[in-house]
Amino acid sequence: MAAFLAADGGSGPSGPRALTSDEANRLAIMRFRNYQAHGRAVTITVPGTAGRLTVIGSVDYQRELGYGVVHGTGRDTSSDGLIEWTATSVFVHPMANAPARAPASPPRSGWYGRPLQSSGSALDSSLAIALGLGSDRPDNAELLPQNGATWLRRDRVDGHRVDVMAGPSSRGHSGTAGRVRYWVGSDGTMHRVRLRVGSEAQPVVIDFDTQKYLPVKPVPGVTPTR
Repeated sequence: MAAFLAADGGSGPSGPRALTSDEANRLAIMRFRNYQAHGRAVTITVPGTAGRLTVIGSVDYQRELGYGVVHGTGRDTSSDGLIEWTATSVFVHPMANAPARAPASPPRSGWYGRPLQSSGSALDSSLAIALGLGSDRPDNAELLPQNGATWLRRDRVDGHRVDVMAGPSSRGHSGTAGRVRYWVGSDGTMHRVRLRVGSEAQPVVIDFDTQKYLPVKPVPGVTPTR
């Protein structure tokens, strides 16, 4: 799954404007940086009319496998527990008192699997997008500005100076509808992604390095893509 979605229509105090060649190069390598790192720690904040879901965990970008713990805010605890996912499947381990962080070694039993929904679920769309933020090769830096990628503003994320950029227009993103912004460091490291999915009024936010990265171990029934 490609990571780019339609560009965010908002603007910062100095943007939007065309990307410089350096900015285009950094935007082009950010997904490759995630792949080079093997995996990243993530916090995925998913909006919803019934309340917010937060997934705290890790994504292995070389095996295309995610694992973490889910907590609901402003809703019941029926969705709380451990979660592991691939591009096609979701496995959940319900827990009434889910821990703040997922254990390094997931339980060997108590998992329930289902197909990952390509549309109609803000959570599943968010999980798929998080997996898509890695690539085994850089994108084409020359095509990004041609397809509408722009620079929006400067910002800070967890002490890091970043540039906020809107990604280029793209097609074929089932389950997503909207706009995306990337918070990108001076070396092309991705620090945050914000985008809208489906008909949700609030954006999904994916923050990186919010805790220590834990290698992702497959649970029974899960087959990593790579």
